[in-house]
Amino acid sequence: MPFPSPPRSPSGPRRRTLLASAAGAALLAGCTSTSDDSGGATSGSPSLTERALARAARDSAGLIERYDAVLAAHPALAELLGPLRSAAARHAEAFGEGAPGPAAGSPTTSGAPKAGKASPSASSSATPPVPADERDALAELAAAERALADRRAKTLLDLPGEPARLLASVAAAGAVHAYLLTEGAK
Repeated sequence: MPFPSPPRSPSGPRRRTLLASAAGAALLAGCTSTSDDSGGATSGSPSLTERALARAARDSAGLIERYDAVLAAHPALAELLGPLRSAAARHAEAFGEGAPGPAAGSPTTSGAPKAGKASPSASSSATPPVPADERDALAELAAAERALADRRAKTLLDLPGEPARLLASVAAAGAVHAYLLTEGAK
């Protein structure tokens, strides 16, 4: 008796696709840094670089707020979302944002008010309401991570050397987060 093949076909990008795009972004960032300028930031790009990194920090802080809202609404997701939220907090710190909100090691205390530099971004962008269904909440987080990773991948093309590599790395991490969230919603 033959065994039927599973009807499930993978939705979304495969791991190889994510890794290949991350590697391509890193190579592209490396190529632009060697051909643009030898001084790193001598061609008037510091203001562009500073603006891009400030926006990346604000975007990471906004993403942390989304994680906090989902964790507050669905505490059962703490095991899945805790490490991803911690990574987003480290990304915000890498871009120059202060320590956002609650300590990264305690994602379940996310109901506490925000502290540090993350609070100004709360006034600039209100987080959308969290869906009552856990799967929908994870799907919305995945969509936010994916959109942010795509925007960062486009932005890194205009940046020199090290800032481009940092943005490429964080964009790749965001794509992986989107994949993990999508898989977690199944």
